[in-house]
Amino acid sequence: MKNQFYKNSFAEYALLILLAIRIFVMKGRTKKMEQLALFAEAGQSKGLPVELLDYRPGLFSAGESDDLLETFINTTPWKQPIQKLWDKEYLTPRLTAWFGDLGTDYSSPGNVADPMPWTPELLMIREKVEPLAGIRFNSVLFNYYRDGNDSVAWHSDRERVLGKNPIIASVSLGQVRSFDIRKKTDHKEHYSVKLEHGSFLLMKAGLQENWEHRIAKSTRPMKARVNLTFRVVI
Repeated sequence: MKNQFYKNSFAEYALLILLAIRIFVMKGRTKKMEQLALFAEAGQSKGLPVELLDYRPGLFSAGESDDLLETFINTTPWKQPIQKLWDKEYLTPRLTAWFGDLGTDYSSPGNVADPMPWTPELLMIREKVEPLAGIRFNSVLFNYYRDGNDSVAWHSDRERVLGKNPIIASVSLGQVRSFDIRKKTDHKEHYSVKLEHGSFLLMKAGLQENWEHRIAKSTRPMKARVNLTFRVVI
């Protein structure tokens, strides 16, 4: 009976040890997953060139950002332009809209048309970003990324109507997306910033001249994101 008792006690003790180990391992995995989730929603590459980019999360509160996102998605007359590439036409993989002063809409190649007029929400945002940029903006481009399939390919904003070394202020609302930049002469030199809900990013003079940027497609489930880029059309 004693031997049987000891055998049972040892088995129970071993089972408890195995259970404790499993709990410890699961906690480690959970913590690691939480860290990965947090990194996916915020952060930036080390060595981000501050002479070219100024990123400020939380320019607008969560409540303000939620209201602005809902307003813009539901009230903006969105368009989906057609792009021509290698003699083929494609729908732009996002929705767009232009607002601003008269004569500042250059969304059609070779044409500068009249954009939609400023709304009270846009004037409020412009008033908030202009002191940070140190410049007065006369137009804003909207990009609506409906999900992870919507994107914008590598490019730089060097249109003549923006002048030399343009300064562009970006406000992001909704789903966090990665804003990637790479040097035109050396693609190995690249950086990323996670653009958070309600955040501000200033693309300073010189960025468009020597760097490209993009918002890549994602295989992860993505919710809606609206991005506003304030510009000066001359």
